[in-house]
Amino acid sequence: MSTEVTPESDSERHGGEAATGRRGARRGRRDGPAGIEQPPFRRIFNPYPPMRAVSDDELEAIHQASLTVLEEIGIDFLLPEARDRLKAAGQRVDGERVRFDRGFIEERIRTIPPSFTLHARNPARNVGVGGNEIVVCQIASAPNVSDLAGGRRPGNRRDFQNLVKLGQVLNAIHVFGGYPVEPVDIHPSVRHLEALRDILTMSDKAVHAYSLGRERIEDGIELVRIARGVGREQMEREPSLFSIINSSSPLRLDYPMLQGVITMAEAGQPTVITPFTLAGAMAPVTVAGALVEQNAEALAGLAFSQVVKPGAPVAYGGFTSNVDMKSGAPAFGTPEYMKAALVGGQLARRYNVPYRSSNANAANVPDAQAAWESVFSLWGAVMGGVNILKHACGWMEGGLCASFEKMVMDADMVQMLAAFLDPLVVDDDTLALEAMRDVGPGGHFFGTAHTQARFKTAFFAPMVSDWRNYESWQEAGSPDALTRSAALSDRLIAEWQAPPMDPAIREELDAFVAKRTEQGGAPTDF
Repeated sequence: MSTEVTPESDSERHGGEAATGRRGARRGRRDGPAGIEQPPFRRIFNPYPPMRAVSDDELEAIHQASLTVLEEIGIDFLLPEARDRLKAAGQRVDGERVRFDRGFIEERIRTIPPSFTLHARNPARNVGVGGNEIVVCQIASAPNVSDLAGGRRPGNRRDFQNLVKLGQVLNAIHVFGGYPVEPVDIHPSVRHLEALRDILTMSDKAVHAYSLGRERIEDGIELVRIARGVGREQMEREPSLFSIINSSSPLRLDYPMLQGVITMAEAGQPTVITPFTLAGAMAPVTVAGALVEQNAEALAGLAFSQVVKPGAPVAYGGFTSNVDMKSGAPAFGTPEYMKAALVGGQLARRYNVPYRSSNANAANVPDAQAAWESVFSLWGAVMGGVNILKHACGWMEGGLCASFEKMVMDADMVQMLAAFLDPLVVDDDTLALEAMRDVGPGGHFFGTAHTQARFKTAFFAPMVSDWRNYESWQEAGSPDALTRSAALSDRLIAEWQAPPMDPAIREELDAFVAKRTEQGGAPTDF
């Protein structure tokens, strides 16, 4: 079973723009629904070359060691259908163990498309996966949820819906990367039906569905097809949802995940093959060794997707970190995590496939530790050339908790990152020689025409950061970042409005959910 997805895990919450060009988006601003100023929804591109953490020779050594693992040790494929397909493709199958020819892996991964468009039900929310584009996803799969007013509690539908509202309203978030928190008050057999219907009706952004057996992923594909109002053939040409495929490290791909790879590939929908390799626990204690294992598991999944359907969209997922050797608990935002993120990007580029990484931390509350670990994770991902940034907003406790306040804080951090990635414009206007002539030595630039024309767009204006001086901040009640984020979260959720949906589509969605619920939904035993 996947370690990143917790289908059986999952208090009520207290109180209840189109894509633009990179240069234009930096200048444009729009008020949020509660009068909260945010940069507009827009696609993010990284103009800087990815950082190389290892040399070409060292990267090749990792690649060749991974092929040795696949050739000599092999990977357990627990699904008989998957083993049959690989055996028919000429690979060596011994019980559940599959050993791969080196040339076979190289040949198969060459058919993976280097990029694709992920289609939302609102075409203005479409995003590209691959190249230098960064797609930002909300936290996914947390079993618990927290906020300043209500504290920490198990996941439930009301909190789930409020987090979906927040994900729709926050312009920094492009895609729902899964359930922001598991609504455990919905029975596991129908949870996917209710939760996906909520996301598809409460948001118009692109979505993720869980590969927890064939029935769930087939239902997810059909729900998204209905919500988009397209036929099956168009859906197969236009990737419209994605799914994370976690290997069960070390060196194992399980039954429901492999069913997900097969079903998604056959439907033309992208999967992200993501080993969850923790150095010292499910992988060797050295970062290099953990990366060899990550790469072997990823290559096995990538190649298998192409056995199912050559040309099926698929991405390379990196999630290697380390454990605290005193407690065994996962650690994130560490130097080792950053190095693994950089090398993971190098490997994905070697294979010319999109790359997934994450904004993760292991802090228990949204404090300074949460901030610095998130910043390190984020920069490791960005400098590594990330395309799909999972868990970008709201992740706490190593993924065990979704925080309303942290989601707002992280959205601000992502918007700061996006502003940083906007190319610096150097031209006659920005060089500002006329303004300097007007002011001359001494004086100030506050009142110049050059400044006044750019008064609201000159610099990034964050939602959470408070740049008042100490005295005025004290007069306002001395609100810290956590307090400000809690108030912003409540305001944004209160002003959420459902995006438009054709009544006939809504009726078809409801009818499908009702039919599948009457049929018993999906099995809960794997």
